[in-house]
Formats: sequence, C-alpha cells, structure tokens
Amino acid sequence: MDPVAKNVTSYSVELTPEQGQALRAGLEEKGFDFKKVPHAHFGASRGKLSLNYYKSGKLLIQGKETAEFVQFFLEPEIIKEVRFGYEEVLSEFTGDRIGVDESGKGDYFGPLVVAGVFINTETEKKLRELNVRDSKKISPRRIQELRKVIRRECRYSVVAIGPERYNQLYNTMGNLNRILAWGHARVIENILSKTSCPRAILDQFGRKDLVLRALMKKGRSIEIEQRVRGESDLAVAAASILARGEFVLRLEKLSEEFGVKLPLGNKKSLVHAAGKEIIKKEGMEALVRVAKVQFKTTREILGA
Repeated sequence: MDPVAKNVTSYSVELTPEQGQALRAGLEEKGFDFKKVPHAHFGASRGKLSLNYYKSGKLLIQGKETAEFVQFFLEPEIIKEVRFGYEEVLSEFTGDRIGVDESGKGDYFGPLVVAGVFINTETEKKLRELNVRDSKKISPRRIQELRKVIRRECRYSVVAIGPERYNQLYNTMGNLNRILAWGHARVIENILSKTSCPRAILDQFGRKDLVLRALMKKGRSIEIEQRVRGESDLAVAAASILARGEFVLRLEKLSEEFGVKLPLGNKKSLVHAAGKEIIKKEGMEALVRVAKVQFKTTREILGA
C-alpha cells in the first residue's frame, strides 16, 4: 500500500470482502464502537479515529490517529497478513538480485527484523524446487525448516533490532519508516560486501529516497526497486522467511528470559495481559526491553 505521512488525518483503501470481515473482527477485539452508516457495511470509532467500510469495498479512515492506525494495524494485520482473494503470481524478475523484507513491524513485543537474500540462477532453481514463497503462506514449522536451507544455500544478511534498541532509534529518528530504511540499507550493504549484484528488490513500506539516503558507497551502485506485494518475487519471499523465522526465535527467547509468554501480533487481550504481567514482575523498565513502547498499546496497558 502507499506510504502514509505522519500527519495524515484521512486515508482510503480498497478491501476485499474477506479483508473487510477480518477488519471488523480486529476492530471488535480492540474495543471499537460500531454504528450504522448509509451505504456501508459498518462504521466504527474509538477515541479520535473513525472508520467507514462501504459496500463498494472502500474503507475510509479519518481522525488524528489515522497514520498510526494504518501503519501499525491495518497494513500489517489486514493488508499484508490477510491477503484473501489474492492469487500469488511469481514476478517477472530473473537473474542476480537481492530481496529484502522485514518482520515484527506490527508486533508489540519482540524485535524488528530485516533480512536480505541474494539469489542467482542456481539458487533460484533450488528455492523454486523447495516451493519458497511468502512466509505468511507457510506454517511456522515449515518457515524454520526453510530458514535453515536458505541460510545454507544463499548469501544473506539478517539485521535484528531488539526492542530496547528499537525504542532508542525511534526516539532518535521519530519514524518507523526511517528505521526500516536504515535496516534495509544495512542488509543490502552487508550482502554487497560478500558479492556483487546489480539490483535489490524491496517490499514497499515507505519513501524510496529514505533507503537511498541510508545506503553507503556499495549500495548506491545498484538499482533499488520497491514493489507492492514484493514477496511475489522469489528473493523477497526468501527474505521474508529469514526475517519471520528470526523474529519468532528471538521472541521465544525473550519469553524465556522474562518468564512470560509474549504473544505474536498485537491482539489486545493477549498483549495487555502479557504487558501487565511483565510490569508486575519486573517493573516498567522491563517493558522497554521486550516491547515497542511507542505503540498506543503502552498507554492502554498503563491505563493512561
């Protein structure tokens, strides 16, 4: 989907019926109030945010919290995680390329992980034989199996930004897309230190110029292309598997370290319960070590 500026107060996007159903379920979980709206399946509101999902398929979002909602809920949970009605078609890209993707962007707990995978004709053939595809279409067990194979067969780089470091970067950069750009650039540079490559393909998350500015000398010598549904490219799909696999493993380690089961995603009931347990056991300073505390979820956990 198109990048959303931080100060945007109105946004619209087309949803499939299945995505609309998933949206309603997610809004109910988050405690939105529902109302009837002419020519709409439903209207919903909470605080300074309102949504109308029209029978035409158009979703209209309005209010001061529009950008945050799109960035942290709609995009990771509805647009990317729920791609009903989308028939995956591998892209036309062939030849040497680097694919880059991330995991953990919409998860309250755990790190933000950016991964990159370099593929050529030989490794592309192997990955196709293994039926490598977007990690969202693969079981957790298969993700870990493929993660090991990709790490063995391909040149790759994984940059994991732990929650504590993420919170520091967010305070400095003030924008998730800037952190993502920095992570994507580091992954590309790391791979280019091992091999030459003419092109890198990224799943679209924000302005391309942010990535270009974050690149150093090696990265500026290659073509950078951002694509909506970037995971339809095999290299990006492989990167999505590395990123998701690493994210899950690190989240599990944090759960073990703090003795609290930290849930995937941002489901309100589960996240609130885990957050309150962390604070009760270890104090507020511990939450900074396990969670992305700039999420609105933090204020909800603290009862603000």
